[in-house]
Amino acid sequence: MMLGQVVAIASMNIRSIPQRLWMSLSTVVAVGLVVAVLLAFLAMGNGFRQAQTSAGATDIAIMVRDGAQSEINSAVTRDQADLVAEAPGIARQDGHALVSAELYVIVDGVSRSTGLRANLPLRGLPLAGVALRHNVRIAEGRLFQAGTNEIVVGRSVTREFAGFELGKTLRLGQSVWTIVGIFEDGGTVRESELWGDVGVVQSVFKRANFFQTIRARLESPAALPALKAYVDADPRLKLVVETEAQYFAEQAKQSSDLIQKLGWPLAIIMAIGALAGALNTMYSSVASRGTEIATLRAIGFGRVPTFAGTLAEALALAVVGGIVGIVAATLLFQGYTASTLSANFTQVVFTFKVTPALCVSALLLALVVGVIGGVFPAIRAARQPIAGMLGDQ
Repeated sequence: MMLGQVVAIASMNIRSIPQRLWMSLSTVVAVGLVVAVLLAFLAMGNGFRQAQTSAGATDIAIMVRDGAQSEINSAVTRDQADLVAEAPGIARQDGHALVSAELYVIVDGVSRSTGLRANLPLRGLPLAGVALRHNVRIAEGRLFQAGTNEIVVGRSVTREFAGFELGKTLRLGQSVWTIVGIFEDGGTVRESELWGDVGVVQSVFKRANFFQTIRARLESPAALPALKAYVDADPRLKLVVETEAQYFAEQAKQSSDLIQKLGWPLAIIMAIGALAGALNTMYSSVASRGTEIATLRAIGFGRVPTFAGTLAEALALAVVGGIVGIVAATLLFQGYTASTLSANFTQVVFTFKVTPALCVSALLLALVVGVIGGVFPAIRAARQPIAGMLGDQ
């Protein structure tokens, strides 16, 4: 009985929305903007996190100086790299440890969209270091040759920054380099890098005998504890050892958390504005339907169905606004490519990723706006005296 009354009042209220079309439309648009903005930030953080974490592997160990928060803060000597090559648990091929000592320096790039200069990472690594990257492939051209001023460039760099096309020459540091290849890695953070021979990069940037990172292929993920124990036992190796997967997850968390911490407060501030519009719409709805509500109450409809039916109208507007915002954000931002600073103070190119889980989070915010915007007008509708509402007409 009560459910039937709720459905009847809710149906009547929703059918009367065209009578308040412009006011209702303004509420839908306001809620839609809130959802679209929140979803844009969530998609940004999700895309950045996936670009980082998808690059990590569990069978590749990465080592940086103890206390370093990222590669750019680290410093590793050649002697330390040689000691790591003797560690247990590291895979070997033809008697050689699969270890890559690498240098990470910052160079300039020019954004295609803004024309402004930005920091890009130039990674010096041996040819063997390329083999330690899972899924990397040379899509155009070829790999750089050891001992030469040749570099290969990530696909994301060519999309976002000017002057990095195959065959181009450019000045980095005190030397001129030739781009001989474009590599791809499924859109991961690696595609935001430039790669060249580690010895040449050391020479050009005056970093002889120093590196910043050591990578090593493990015999299996289970070999990591043995490598850690070896490093901890040698006082000459003041290094932090973790898998690539762990390292990139930590790097991603710092930036993606910051993006979401910016997105949620902005969305909540906008939601307050949308809430004001929803309240105005719903109070107007209750006022315009005073006679209808009084008539229903007079013929036996209770306060609870009146309350629930009025709240249903607010929720309907919120859901429509949420869907509009989700559709708009998906059309505008799904697959959109952007770049932002990473923990290494260099640009990371990533793609916005709108997922069903993020859409649910954004829609929940819309429903919160609908509930708060509808509950007080619904209470007013339920509490108004029948005689008063009929007498006013």
